[in-house]
Amino acid sequence: MGEAESCVAPPAARGRRAYPLLLAAHALALLSTGLATVALSLLAFSLAGADAGVVLGNALAIKMLTYALAAPLMAAFVGRFPRRSLFVTLNLVRAAAILMLPFVTRVMDLYLIVVLFQLASAAFTPAYQATLPDLLPDEGAYLRALSLSRTISELEAVASPMLAASLLLIVDARGLFGGAALGFVLAAAVTVAAPLPSPDRRAAADLRQRVTRGWHIFLGTPRLRALIVLNLAVALASAMVAVNTVVLVQDRLGLGERETAIALTCFGTGSMVGALLMPHLLRRIADRTVMLAGAGAAGAALGIAPLILGYATLLPLWFALGLSCGLAHTPAGNLLRRSGSPGEKPALYAAQFALFNLCLAIGSAVAGRLGSAIGLLGDFLALACLVTICVAVAARAWRTPD
Repeated sequence: MGEAESCVAPPAARGRRAYPLLLAAHALALLSTGLATVALSLLAFSLAGADAGVVLGNALAIKMLTYALAAPLMAAFVGRFPRRSLFVTLNLVRAAAILMLPFVTRVMDLYLIVVLFQLASAAFTPAYQATLPDLLPDEGAYLRALSLSRTISELEAVASPMLAASLLLIVDARGLFGGAALGFVLAAAVTVAAPLPSPDRRAAADLRQRVTRGWHIFLGTPRLRALIVLNLAVALASAMVAVNTVVLVQDRLGLGERETAIALTCFGTGSMVGALLMPHLLRRIADRTVMLAGAGAAGAALGIAPLILGYATLLPLWFALGLSCGLAHTPAGNLLRRSGSPGEKPALYAAQFALFNLCLAIGSAVAGRLGSAIGLLGDFLALACLVTICVAVAARAWRTPD
């Protein structure tokens, strides 16, 4: 069936057929992205050894900065193209970029490929988010879809390192890139079968105005100003894990690639547990308390890390960091939902998306460069101080009642 023909079906029927396929493709793409991130950390170590933290920190900073800056610009153009063709093309571009990474011998080439990959992802994300309400016009179904997407994102943080650890039993680190590329190819194949609607060009043209309005609301709302600082706190703690796990495990502790993947799995598991606990906690405890406590616990975990650092203690420490980050970051959606009218919510979510990726870029660069300049133990302590400062600033900005 051609793309134009697929759009003849009634919207509700089309959504019932297309949404499960699009969700499956999205899950495959997320799993492949996570697998590629694990492989990237191992490749950075093979290229730079003990300086892998700097290389990986720069790569992740470039990745997040490209995402934060390019996504709003890409969103202004992706609405001009048929969505199914766009999704297939972007997934194939990402697969091609991943397949180039095993042949990289220079750090600069790695950075360029990361930019190419992330430009494709920056175009994919706003197009995917814009497609969901078209497929699911019922508000309840749409909100359930958003919740399911969040759950899949958290599960991906656990599943990708576990899959990487399993694959490393039969392939080397560079072979992981082949598995990630295959996932993107499968995502493209699944998308081909999805009857997706034609893009709404007027909605695409209005996107830039919605994003601008979101930034104004953020700056004018105390709890959202606090959220900006809490984003930075979570990003700094997460960056310590993403950037320096491979250096801690393989250089300082002298262990292997599978142990690196297992350590990353512990952090992802903690983050997922934090997300799963959130609905129960928020029925009893205010958002402000949960988020500030989670960020404060992340700072405390970073502060005690130099005293207990060994592989047996690293795993529960990484789990605790993931749990703390999950508690500090997951309630952000509640704050956004309460901070604007229904027409303003897309702008708020777009602003939060850009802000958090920008914070991740800053956190990755800071964690990587501090680790190289003052050592890993100093890196832990410096990041613990920065996270604690962020918590204090957020608590002052977000007073009760707000």
